[in-house]
Amino acid sequence: MLPVNCGSHADYQNFVTENLRKYYPNPDAIARSTWDIIERFWTLDLSYTDVLLRDKYSKFGPAPRTPSCMQRSYLLSIDFKVTSITDWAAQLKINPLYAILSGFEVGDTPGVGTFYDFFDRLWDSDNSDLSSHIRPVKTKVKKPKTKGSKAESVEKVTVAELLPQLENIGFVPEQQPYHSLLQIYKKQFLDVSVSKGLINKEALAIAGDGTPVVTSHRMRSHRICDCSKKGISDCNCDRYFSQPDCDIGWDSSRDCWYHGYDLYMLVASDSESDLPVFPLLNPASKHDSHGFLETFFRMKSFLPDFNVTKLLLDSAHDAMPIYEYCKRENIIPFIDLNEKRGIKVKYKNDFTIGKDGVPVCKEGRRMNHDGGEPSKHRLKFRCPLASRKHGCSCEHPCSDSKYGRTVHLAMKDNPRLINIPPRDSEDWKTEFNARTSAERSNKREKLDFKLEDGRHRSSKMWYCRLYHIMMLQHLDAWDLPYESALRKLILRTA
Repeated sequence: MLPVNCGSHADYQNFVTENLRKYYPNPDAIARSTWDIIERFWTLDLSYTDVLLRDKYSKFGPAPRTPSCMQRSYLLSIDFKVTSITDWAAQLKINPLYAILSGFEVGDTPGVGTFYDFFDRLWDSDNSDLSSHIRPVKTKVKKPKTKGSKAESVEKVTVAELLPQLENIGFVPEQQPYHSLLQIYKKQFLDVSVSKGLINKEALAIAGDGTPVVTSHRMRSHRICDCSKKGISDCNCDRYFSQPDCDIGWDSSRDCWYHGYDLYMLVASDSESDLPVFPLLNPASKHDSHGFLETFFRMKSFLPDFNVTKLLLDSAHDAMPIYEYCKRENIIPFIDLNEKRGIKVKYKNDFTIGKDGVPVCKEGRRMNHDGGEPSKHRLKFRCPLASRKHGCSCEHPCSDSKYGRTVHLAMKDNPRLINIPPRDSEDWKTEFNARTSAERSNKREKLDFKLEDGRHRSSKMWYCRLYHIMMLQHLDAWDLPYESALRKLILRTA
């Protein structure tokens, strides 16, 4: 038969109320911090999970566990910092509170195998990984020369080549193994945050950043060729990798090599709670500029109703094709300049553009802002030593005019160096400061919700863990009533 639906979210709430009254008649016996979790889950409606996964269960055999209860239980395990599925299944048997909040009868809780069966149904593929276990050995990332710097890209394709490829692909959501996960996350969490006004999908400001996710202490692979029998010890033949979607990358924050993924996360930078929008797990060696493009264009396909108006990125994304794309799509880029890619570019033969986008004259003086023409996408600057009353006090004036030399910077000449608003303006600095929202979101996932403690071996399990952590980030941001309705119901006599 099909999964037994508990009926509705109201039925779940009644179940929790009755059993908490039975096993915990005194609400004060439960810690305040635990009550915060109880309240959030009691109000969390996961009915859509039952609807979405209904057809993934057989019509024959014993009745399976209700999908929403399985999902709620997994969310609880992450919130209570239990990182092992085996440990969580054991906790459900000995802790009535965990069972009740999940929606299970005390003494009748699922085992480890039931949880992994549920994860299989969340993953829309027969393969637990995205790529084949058999592949060539990848080029190792080179260690950066300076401490704290990110490694150079090992990609054979440039940003200029990759961007138009991804722009024209048009990713089909239904073809992605994590499609069901994305649907559950979007319907029950992301869209709810939008409805609560926490995210403005009509004019979305996006911050992006990559962060290392360590999956194992070392890369595990073995030869499948017979070269060693022939006396060839260092061959380039394909090998079998136990984690084919992972490889070795450089962690600039911890200053060490690591094996795993590079998690690229797109975050709503104007949300107070640094809410995640869309993630992608890339191999550890993936450069942030490529990781951003892979993630961004998937988000465009999977969330077509989200209109991006601002992009906040660090200097790893400082590439001309990204600026040109933003100009075509009416997106305002807030991207930090990378001095290695050239800053002091000649402009109109006798001026250079400084690292903050302000023109510098031949004498080395930064020019002053003197208005702009947004309709023409250009800014106006004038000589800092010129005065309408006294003329120019420079020893080598560049103009005979009392007004002094005037320079117009047009975005069409160099959209990378010439920004509107300009990089030295307060508007630009205020907006760019919100870029750290991506870093804070990644920090919450890794430290607060212990993402890396999952110790899984497949992309299926890492995506399941990642998406459910993102769900909890949204759940934490939703305001709850000051006065607990659930505590009142427990205290109320039956």
